[in-house]
Amino acid sequence: MLLDTFGRQAVDLRVSLTDRCNLRCTYCMPEEGLQWLAKPELLTDEEIVRLVSIAVRDLGVREVRFTGGEPLLRPGLVGIVAACAELAPRPEISLTTNGIGLARTATALRAAGLDRVNVSLDTLDPDTFHTLTRRRRHHDVLEGLAAAEAAGLTPVKLNAVLMRGVNDHEAAGLLGWCLERGYELRFIEQMPLDAQHGWDRSQMVTAEEILGRLAEAFELTAEPSAARGAAPAERWLVDGGPASVGVIASVTRPFCRACDRTRLTADGQVRNCLFATGETDLRTALRSGAADAEIGALWKAAMWGKKAGAGIDDPEFLQPARPMSAIGG
Repeated sequence: MLLDTFGRQAVDLRVSLTDRCNLRCTYCMPEEGLQWLAKPELLTDEEIVRLVSIAVRDLGVREVRFTGGEPLLRPGLVGIVAACAELAPRPEISLTTNGIGLARTATALRAAGLDRVNVSLDTLDPDTFHTLTRRRRHHDVLEGLAAAEAAGLTPVKLNAVLMRGVNDHEAAGLLGWCLERGYELRFIEQMPLDAQHGWDRSQMVTAEEILGRLAEAFELTAEPSAARGAAPAERWLVDGGPASVGVIASVTRPFCRACDRTRLTADGQVRNCLFATGETDLRTALRSGAADAEIGALWKAAMWGKKAGAGIDDPEFLQPARPMSAIGG
């Protein structure tokens, strides 16, 4: 098992498949992009599947989520999903995506064994989408959402980040739109994970603000805390349910005490926290001929050293070692 000194067990594996992305979201990376990882530095498809296999078979991982960058840019994605779906015990397999390209891949991914998707969509307005992402691809995301639902990648979940003065007035509209379509919406507080280090806590739209704006249009009833488990989102029933909305208050109400995640970067490094400043190298062990047991021991050691909390207010955490695109959300 992947345990730490505080008794937490990591059962949820986030796997970044690439650091590249076809959007340039203002809260993630600069307009010109980043210095991308060279291909030899990236894990191969076979290496990814082997590491996931070790995690599932030997280390107690039960859920695998593929992230990026943008994971749909990974040429071997369908094959990776198919191989992971054949593992025993079979993990739950999901994908976090910006939705661009999902319209043409949703059916193949479902057939390969993908269970569901989380799609990032911060606005219903195409012009605001361009402001936030620096790309005019809003229609592609909407088409991707429809394709995911049609393919059975349900429940389709949406992640939205509100930016003050840009789209923070859209909270209730986004929720109403999702309710009409049966999508599950989660708002996420903007985190200090931008490569240009432009995050300003005073400008962040907090969970309390989000809930306040939603309460102007909907009746919200908090779900019992026991129902949350290790999930990062606090959830509220909307107008008596059964539909709900979630808020991930990573900054103002961190969920570190119940965190059950372990992270694998696109170049084969284990991160025991999204905000960790250190990593454990599994790629070198893989390519040096290490046995599965040896790799598993390295992974266990990495998780054993996990801190009690993210320390998001500490100066060292406000400038993470690598941008979110290289880590995986």
